[in-house]
Amino acid sequence: MNDTSVPSDTADGFDWAAVEIFGHRRHAGRIREEERFGTKMLRIDVPSVDATGTVTGWVTHWYGGASIFSLVTTDEASVLKANKPYASPSRYLAPPDDEPDDDASDLSNY
Repeated sequence: MNDTSVPSDTADGFDWAAVEIFGHRRHAGRIREEERFGTKMLRIDVPSVDATGTVTGWVTHWYGGASIFSLVTTDEASVLKANKPYASPSRYLAPPDDEPDDDASDLSNY
């Protein structure tokens, strides 16, 4: 389920965490326990993050307790970093050098 609204604050029972499901899938997001389909389930809202680190939406997953392999509580910054897409190192552009380098013209010291 894609939802662009931000989940409510921790007063509503949400915590930040990284969760492994059956040891094969890993999600990082906001979690809380909810009752669905007559049983307690883990709800995890995973943020969709763009290359600048801005949250563009949320994807919600529900899992039963038996499918949880591990759960590690964390903070918001770690969750956003974990969900940020890979940026190729070749895309980095150094800022322009506004000041001339005084030592560049004097190579007599080398």
